[in-house]
Amino acid sequence: MADSDTSSAAGRIAFTYPSFVLFQLARFFIVLSGEMQSVAVGWEVYEITKRPLDLGYVGLAQFLPGVLLFLVAGHAADRYDRRKLMLLCFCGSAACSGALLFLTLRGYRSPYPIYLVLLFLGVVRAFNGPATRSLLPQLVPTKDFHNAVAWHSVFYQGTVILSPSVGGIIYALTRGPAAVYALSLLAALAGASCIFKLKVQSVERTPEPLNWKTTLAGLHYIWREKAILGSISLDLFAVLLGGAVALLPVYAKEILLTGPWGLGLLRSAPAVGAAVMAILLAHKPLGRHAGTRMLWCVAGFGLATIFFGLSRNLYLSLLALFFVGATDMVSIIVRQLLIQLGTPDEMRGRVNAVDSVFIGASNELGQFESGVTAHWFGTVPAVVLGGAGAILVTGLWAWWFPDLRKARETRQFAD
Repeated sequence: MADSDTSSAAGRIAFTYPSFVLFQLARFFIVLSGEMQSVAVGWEVYEITKRPLDLGYVGLAQFLPGVLLFLVAGHAADRYDRRKLMLLCFCGSAACSGALLFLTLRGYRSPYPIYLVLLFLGVVRAFNGPATRSLLPQLVPTKDFHNAVAWHSVFYQGTVILSPSVGGIIYALTRGPAAVYALSLLAALAGASCIFKLKVQSVERTPEPLNWKTTLAGLHYIWREKAILGSISLDLFAVLLGGAVALLPVYAKEILLTGPWGLGLLRSAPAVGAAVMAILLAHKPLGRHAGTRMLWCVAGFGLATIFFGLSRNLYLSLLALFFVGATDMVSIIVRQLLIQLGTPDEMRGRVNAVDSVFIGASNELGQFESGVTAHWFGTVPAVVLGGAGAILVTGLWAWWFPDLRKARETRQFAD
């Protein structure tokens, strides 16, 4: 019984650090704000224009600033105080929610002011991402960092599961987006207050000049570190090829013959699988063979995608998507450990900025790739081919990146 209690306590050790708890609360509030707001923006824009293409512009307006500014944002995260940068970004998110609330209350019936606000929000997120991810290693000791990454993922996935439903319900109950924008504003301010109270382990960093050499240092570092390059690029191409999420509306309506409630379940299933896997990894770390296990799990991601593509039963499809999320979470955690612990603190912002672009590219371009292949070959062949492509990529990466195969969870840093 004592051993069980000790193991359980070790699985929650990250929560013994007050700064980590405050950081997670801040992340919860800012993700809640953003996800609720995304639901409201989507509904409002579609109600104004009645054109699905305009929903694509909603995503594009938020994605483009990240691509254009990632080098500058990464440099800022390494040059300036990351906590203060996060605080500024959280306040910027609150300002965007306030602007959307203002536009709604004033009765503007054009999507263009909304796109302008979303562009500014994209700028805010471009700077917030590297600063947030680079700050996490300063909140817990290296020996407990795996546990912190796992619980960080649990909080994120849980919030992603919860937030869209909350935003949709509030929108429906109040018959409009104003209440959602108001709550998003309050949530962003609550997150900012948590960051304001946050105590961070100070790390001495020598300010570097802003020039092409220092700005591109993150890209050069990733190219040199083959384990990190392998993990980032593996995730990029596996998700790019194997991403079936973009086609879920087609599956729900045409193949599984369910309604919007079924689509909601399908969209939530990967996040549930990811959250469950993150909790398991918080209590039982991957250990010495993390790189090999990551590769097997990415192959499992491809197999689960194929299984989903061939399924005609809602419950089997939900099970397949659960494993899609669970196997992907192993890749996420190993990649984060390699990046956060393998990168010197003075370069962590720039490396995380590059990783953020890879993640964004895999998600956004993955949706585009799924749509194009579905148009060419049909929905089911597109998903099955994508899953097979993810398995093929895993085999190639295991051969091309031996350093990734040999990667240990703690690498050299805790030895």
